[in-house]
Amino acid sequence: MQPPTYPPKPRPGDRIAVLSPSSGLPGLLPLPYELGLTRLEKDFGLVPVEYPTTRKMGSTPRERADDIHAAFADPTIRAVIASIGGDDQITVLPLLDRELIRASPKPFFGWSDNTNLLAYLWNTGIVAFHGGSVMCELGRPGSMDPLTEASLRAALFTPGPYELAPATRFRDTDRDWADPETFRSEPETRPGTGWTLHGPQRVVEGRTWGGNLETLSGLLTAGREIQEDLSAYDGCVLLLETSEELPDADEVFRMLWDMGERGLLRRFPALLMGRPKTWSLERRNSPEQSALYAREQRAAVLRALDAYAPGTMAVLDVDFGHTDPQLVIPYGGTARVDGPARRITVMY
Repeated sequence: MQPPTYPPKPRPGDRIAVLSPSSGLPGLLPLPYELGLTRLEKDFGLVPVEYPTTRKMGSTPRERADDIHAAFADPTIRAVIASIGGDDQITVLPLLDRELIRASPKPFFGWSDNTNLLAYLWNTGIVAFHGGSVMCELGRPGSMDPLTEASLRAALFTPGPYELAPATRFRDTDRDWADPETFRSEPETRPGTGWTLHGPQRVVEGRTWGGNLETLSGLLTAGREIQEDLSAYDGCVLLLETSEELPDADEVFRMLWDMGERGLLRRFPALLMGRPKTWSLERRNSPEQSALYAREQRAAVLRALDAYAPGTMAVLDVDFGHTDPQLVIPYGGTARVDGPARRITVMY
């Protein structure tokens, strides 16, 4: 593990690598991908650069590792962004050249299965960014959510503090990305619920670590990119969020239970828990079912904290991860959680 370094930020006109370190879904679902590329270029002023596996389904871990190496080694590439997540990025990690990546640090943006690469960069000493993808955030039907766009723009271009704010409205349902009609109107949203605070109310400032809970659980099981000396996480701010696979409350509790039994959960004086995804195309919950799912997940998280980390301050339903709008949070960078003032400030 190396001391954290914020890589230099890109400027409008710079080239940005667009990679698919997990799934090559741009090749199957080009509509949100092409829309995301257009916004990246026209609205953000960056020049997207694709690689051999960016649109390739079924690429090998070696092929994807080669693309990561090529993007980081190229001095004309000033940032890297994932097209989307997936489910097997853990197989890419053993093939990565840490010294090559460390020698040319660049801002990386991704989430979900990209938790693997975020944790890898954390141990490499490179501050990355949990959030931002071409297909989901940049390729959002209708228009980008203003909260997402402002956060992503600041994280890309502007160093310094950025205060997060709860969404006044959010979207939980999805539409078919293969249907052109999906992209001709704004998605339906519902009123925001604000944040829920739990535990001792104080001010905590520290490096962030964590990510998608299911992916993080896989890293813990495999013993990859997890520090043997758990004191490395002392004083850090834990980020956790769940995916569209909709793990039930018992499963969420068991994953946190494992972290607790390992002695990991209590290392973090603060937890930011993302607003849970409660609906998917495979599990189309009613509003009542969605509300129940969210309540049960919150209860599971708090039960685990009460058992293993009663001194941890938690902020629930923060708008990051598998939600829309999505706030970008530095991964390995600094977050300040002010419980009494109900404020969260991150350092971009």
